Amino acid sequence: MHFTGTVYRNPYWPTWPLLEITQGCTHNRCKFCTMYKDVPFRMSPMEWIEEDLKELSKSDPNATTIQILSANPLVLTYDKLAPIFEMINKYLPKMEYIYLAGRVSDLKNKTVEELKNLKELGMKEISLGVESGDDWTLNRINKGYHAEDILEQCHKLEEAGIDYWMTFLNGVAGKSHSREHAINSAKIFSQCKPMLVGTGGLTLFPGTPLLEEAKKGEFDPLSEKEMLEELKLFVENLECDCSFITHHTVSGKNLTGPDFLKRKDQIVAALDHEIKHGDLSRMAALRQSKRTL
Repeated sequence: MHFTGTVYRNPYWPTWPLLEITQGCTHNRCKFCTMYKDVPFRMSPMEWIEEDLKELSKSDPNATTIQILSANPLVLTYDKLAPIFEMINKYLPKMEYIYLAGRVSDLKNKTVEELKNLKELGMKEISLGVESGDDWTLNRINKGYHAEDILEQCHKLEEAGIDYWMTFLNGVAGKSHSREHAINSAKIFSQCKPMLVGTGGLTLFPGTPLLEEAKKGEFDPLSEKEMLEELKLFVENLECDCSFITHHTVSGKNLTGPDFLKRKDQIVAALDHEIKHGDLSRMAALRQSKRTL
């Protein structure tokens, strides 16, 4: 198999088989991320992709799911993705779900009809690293798109019948804009129809611009308590009929699961309990032990 670097994959999707069709990230300028810092973006040669699929056809001929790598393979145009998906179905004829992740902006180069065709080929579920629905925050962290883009592209997915995940990056706006980040993100997310909303807490990793700005006093990171308060505010304002998961350093009890709206009061109560009684030192230690997003 052609894996050209560190493998990052969604742990909530089936983790085998994996197929790399791109390397690196087309944007690679988000201020909180170093995952692909030194990896130039490029598409894998079709020869590599076919060789890997031939290998998978021998090792896992009955595969019904596959996860596509790397950072944002969704950026490839329809004319490039469709032949790859057709090849997947050729070598793995029982294929049902082709999972892949991407940026909101990756959808701009595809029409609704093209998205419908990709769904027919297996792309029934994707994950979008949205991070925020607040324009000030999106500009601050250099995401490269705005709230109106999130709404436009997610509505295209809905029209095409493709399920999608949305992520909220807790703490990324800093103290100065925490409230706006939480409330405006919840408002934008609530105007979409994600099958799942996931949240994670910001960790300032070495080599990220946000860490350097924090050292200079130009970014004001939240404390663990403030992170929980922001997450609670986001949840209180979120009105999506979806599943909900969190990668926060909080234990996660009563937080993660389906039927968000039915469990919303329970989630808010659990977060409130952690704010008042949680082991904030343990949470901070867990955050410091993280090495990557």
